[in-house]
Amino acid sequence: MSLTIKKILVPIDFSDYSKSALKYAVSFAKVFNAEMYLIYVVEPVIYPPDFSMGQIAIPSVTVEMDERAKEELTKLAQHEIPAEIKRQVIIRTGKPFVEIIETAAEEDIDLIIIATHGHSGVEHILFGSTAEKVVRKAPCPVLTLREPVKGFDYKESIKEEKKL
Repeated sequence: MSLTIKKILVPIDFSDYSKSALKYAVSFAKVFNAEMYLIYVVEPVIYPPDFSMGQIAIPSVTVEMDERAKEELTKLAQHEIPAEIKRQVIIRTGKPFVEIIETAAEEDIDLIIIATHGHSGVEHILFGSTAEKVVRKAPCPVLTLREPVKGFDYKESIKEEKKL
């Protein structure tokens, strides 16, 4: 059995954790000559009706958020992923873990690389973890990264970047 990784999905929430996971994923993509898929999930916000103005049009707010997210994610991809690595930027709306799992299935992803935010204790019980739900339900292997990542210094990679 040979291990082939052609498509890597990296969920991004623009936190330092997810940016660090992206840098780590770039290293994987180079080794396996894999294509990278970056996904950002916009969680829908339900606005109560404003009786003086009528109901707020949610679709226009969502479209605006989607466009801004796509812009930011594209910028991040251009900045962090070398030109020789093929990449796709995906914006979805919904529950993050559901959209990540569905995208992995639809795009036939070989590996998901996701950051954990290191919630512990009561915080973890109350909020759960997107990464944990992805691990349990994903259609492919999931590599979770928690700071600090052994053998990979995110802060050092930022220093190197600034020198360039």
